[in-house]
Amino acid sequence: MTQPETLGNRWRRRHLLVAGMAGTGALALTGLPATAALAAPADAASPGQPWRRATSQNGWPVVGSTDTRRYRVEGSNASVTLLAGMVGTVLLHVVRRFHYEIGEVTREAIVGHRTDRRISSPYESNYLSGTAVALWPDRYPAGARDGLFAHEVAIVRDILADCEGVVRWGGDQRTQPQEGHFQIDVRPGDGRLNHVSGKLQAWEAVSGQGAGTPGDVYSPARRRAASTLADRQRASA
Repeated sequence: MTQPETLGNRWRRRHLLVAGMAGTGALALTGLPATAALAAPADAASPGQPWRRATSQNGWPVVGSTDTRRYRVEGSNASVTLLAGMVGTVLLHVVRRFHYEIGEVTREAIVGHRTDRRISSPYESNYLSGTAVALWPDRYPAGARDGLFAHEVAIVRDILADCEGVVRWGGDQRTQPQEGHFQIDVRPGDGRLNHVSGKLQAWEAVSGQGAGTPGDVYSPARRRAASTLADRQRASA
């Protein structure tokens, strides 16, 4: 298991985000923390138009609280509300691996199901169906790239390979990328979701498997699987 992100790494990340936004005039370099000026959390009111469809962008029904479940993120003080069942199982695996291998996920750094229909990009509608999660939305604001170091991107790609294409990463969005965003990328009833959910549950039942278990994301087999999936998902973004 990797150690939580250091203060130095966090500052370098913020510097990258500031540098990326400064050219547009969106942010002046000041002594204030960069993330406070870059973006509001994803569950804050959005200036966009309300999402009026009965289904979210990925084809899942917009739901209320009775269809969701609050999941505790093992190893942290965080919890997240997601669509109950297979969707929650898969997205929780993503969150837990991110927490253990990239950066600590705390209670103020995670957004799941929401009921505010105002969105700024169509993919944000997936929060309304409980089929998406945002990690550190202030650190990885919509529209900013290169917030993750190369080894962290490799871990993200390996997590996606775990999920066999059932999950899409917001960093692959061609417009308004969001590197802390992950969403279910198959329709309701797709057998792949059932398969991946069952696989992840089986991993958790065996010592030495599942999230939190050290693994070599640079092993040839894992890199091939991650690269093949990345090419396919980027092509369809």
